Amino acid sequence: MNSLPGDPAALPRLLLTLLALALLWPGLSLSELDLTALFRADNATVMGGFLAGFWPPAHDASFLQLLWQATLETLAIATAGMCLALLIAMPCALLATRALSLSALPRGGRPAGWAVALRWPVRGLLIVLRSVPEIVWALLFVRAVGLGPTAGVLAIAITYSGMLGKVYAEIFESVDPRPTRALFGAGSGRLAAFAYGILPNAASEMLSYTVYRWECAVRASVVMGFVGAGGLGQQMDLSLRMFAGGEVASMLLTFLLLVLLADRLSRLLRERYT
Repeated sequence: MNSLPGDPAALPRLLLTLLALALLWPGLSLSELDLTALFRADNATVMGGFLAGFWPPAHDASFLQLLWQATLETLAIATAGMCLALLIAMPCALLATRALSLSALPRGGRPAGWAVALRWPVRGLLIVLRSVPEIVWALLFVRAVGLGPTAGVLAIAITYSGMLGKVYAEIFESVDPRPTRALFGAGSGRLAAFAYGILPNAASEMLSYTVYRWECAVRASVVMGFVGAGGLGQQMDLSLRMFAGGEVASMLLTFLLLVLLADRLSRLLRERYT
């Protein structure tokens, strides 16, 4: 009986695995990862005492009212930041995408004009906007406008406009180009070609990504609160400084519920409109 032939890709896979391990090992060394610290007796005692202070969660009326206000503020920061990001991202995506380029038409089409001249600068702008983390923007805006939600809203708007603009432009380029070309061939303008040729085919994917980014904005707004940008994060930072473990536990549970509700809302929207 003839033996089965060997896997011809076995050697390349082995070499790739060895290469990955060779690259990973210096990274682990540079990160100074030490998992044994989690199991040392003294560290376990300290962590146990710290976590014991989280129980029971704070639930008095005055704190719950403060928690409710901070939760609403967190949702407002995320939503307002996303709305501003959309106002910036949509025009940038229209300028950055090649889907609306007249020069991409068969036989060269008509001159693309100012849209082509702006495409690469706009793409560079989107790179700059999304390359700086939102928490860094929050630190800058806290210095500029002071403590409070305004810094968080502006930070989310700038960072997420770069992300949304890039992804929207790629979504526009991934849809079927034939309706857009037909509209251009009939003498349509760019905005009309976008509204009737691209947007109907790209809307569901855009909605799905936008809702996902809103979920991320909710989480980011909490993190930015630690640098003074308002919301649950700022209140959690104050409670940690006062060693109020029960308050921190209540805020963590609230944040968990907030993320679960955001995930459920995103599922409902995707099922309804995609």
